[in-house]
Amino acid sequence: MEPLRPSDHIDADALAAEQREAAIDARAAADGADGGDARGASAPIAQPSLGPVGWLRFAWRQLTSMRTALVLLLLLAVAAIPGSLVPQRSADPNGVSQYRVDNPELFDVLDALQVFDTYTSVWFSAIYLLLFVSLIGCIIPRTLHHARALRSAPPKTPARLNRLVGYRATDAPGDVETALEAARAELRRRRYRVERYGDSLSAERGYLRETGNLIFHMALVGVLATIGFAGGFGYNGQKVIVQGETFVNQLGSYDSFNPGRFFDDALLDPYGVRLDDFEAEYGLDTTTGQVQPLDFTASMTVVENGREAQRTLKVNDPLTVGGTNLYLLGNGFAPEITVRDGDGDIVFSEAVPFLPQDANLTSIGVIKVPDGLEEQLGMIGFFYPSAIQLESRALSSVYPEPDQPVLTFNAFTGDLGLNDGVPRNAYALDTDGLTQIAGREAPADPLVIGLGQTAELPDGLGSVEFSGLQRFVSVDVHHDPTQTGVLISALLVLGGLVVSLFVPRRRLWVVATATDDGVRLEYAGLARGDDPGLEAAVADLADAHSQRLAPTLET
Repeated sequence: MEPLRPSDHIDADALAAEQREAAIDARAAADGADGGDARGASAPIAQPSLGPVGWLRFAWRQLTSMRTALVLLLLLAVAAIPGSLVPQRSADPNGVSQYRVDNPELFDVLDALQVFDTYTSVWFSAIYLLLFVSLIGCIIPRTLHHARALRSAPPKTPARLNRLVGYRATDAPGDVETALEAARAELRRRRYRVERYGDSLSAERGYLRETGNLIFHMALVGVLATIGFAGGFGYNGQKVIVQGETFVNQLGSYDSFNPGRFFDDALLDPYGVRLDDFEAEYGLDTTTGQVQPLDFTASMTVVENGREAQRTLKVNDPLTVGGTNLYLLGNGFAPEITVRDGDGDIVFSEAVPFLPQDANLTSIGVIKVPDGLEEQLGMIGFFYPSAIQLESRALSSVYPEPDQPVLTFNAFTGDLGLNDGVPRNAYALDTDGLTQIAGREAPADPLVIGLGQTAELPDGLGSVEFSGLQRFVSVDVHHDPTQTGVLISALLVLGGLVVSLFVPRRRLWVVATATDDGVRLEYAGLARGDDPGLEAAVADLADAHSQRLAPTLET
């Protein structure tokens, strides 16, 4: 045989190419005869118009799909992140005010985006409601389908069991009826629902898997509903309680108050709390030389339903009373200030809380005396629990306990604006329009007063006495009606998840065929989802069935 030449290979390749082109032309001609173009492109498929109702149905199906619910759940988690990055008006209004001072330009942008009200913002509420609707839309049809499945019989026995998982065939003496009755008894012992189809049994169990899945999703809806609805009846407020004073749980007693959308004054439980004593424990960090707080304990008297009880309030150990939790937020000193006029008559006498500014409780406070003097008097005070004088002659506190308490005041006279009907911050003094009569920029030096001492105001206006020293605590009163509902829903979420993960949904079949020597038994199974134990379950059923048949046959 003569070997092929290179030209022969070329001719063969060319022939193959010509054959391919001829086939393409033939297909193109056929397409043209069917209405296609000359190039063989088929005519575009005409899609039916959905219309408004069709588009709504399509949107509803997309919204109520489990995939959409999972995406919305992820979006809700992401949308909640800003609430932990910046202070929220509902929980920390003072932090929001301070953020505005520190970042004035960024504050306007974030405020326009409702970041400081993350959990009540339009965008967070939209995700929340869409997730709520999506879950309900998923749950209702699945619940109806599951209810029908619970009432329906197991499916018929497949024609070819040898194609299923764990197929096993054995021969046994006896008859078909005896074998099937023994198999039915064994399957029911294993809590299968059993149905007979001819000479076979169809058994199914694991419906709790779908039940647990539905409970899981229903509990998620319960969490959302509890937070969204019951949370509207909650409230939280802040109050500074000076030692010896009583806080009464009524709206006018709070320094700041943040109600839920469904709040009503009638929801406030009647009770009173008095601060009897406050103890602070400090330690010295030998590496840094700084004072570190170790423990704070507020001893309080709770008055509720006409009965008094002694209770303690500590950090991370809230006081529960009247359906609310009281949390210890901070503490400080409240110097007792007595102001007298030029004739020596008392025009102001009160323990005024001074707000701490550092770890050694150097504090700032404001005194406002609108009546009783020739002019309205405002003073900005600085309190030093353990005062020392620096080389610059400025005062500083070296320890947070009152070893050597000293007060200094810058005094101002003029209209304090208290009669304008506009709310004023009790811890701030607007000095615009006021005349400074004592201070570094005034003709008179700042007033420096030790405990039990008195300083004269300039121009015979009167005197200021540092007559005593009390402690104060700032508490957050929090009423959250969602705790019980969220706890129950969370337990149901966990329980439903465990059941849906660990309960297998499986089907088993037993076929009995009469033979000359007795009966031929076939076993097989099928799982809905992953079930690594299915093959072992089929083998275990076959062995147990054989053991159950043995005493029956002997009898």
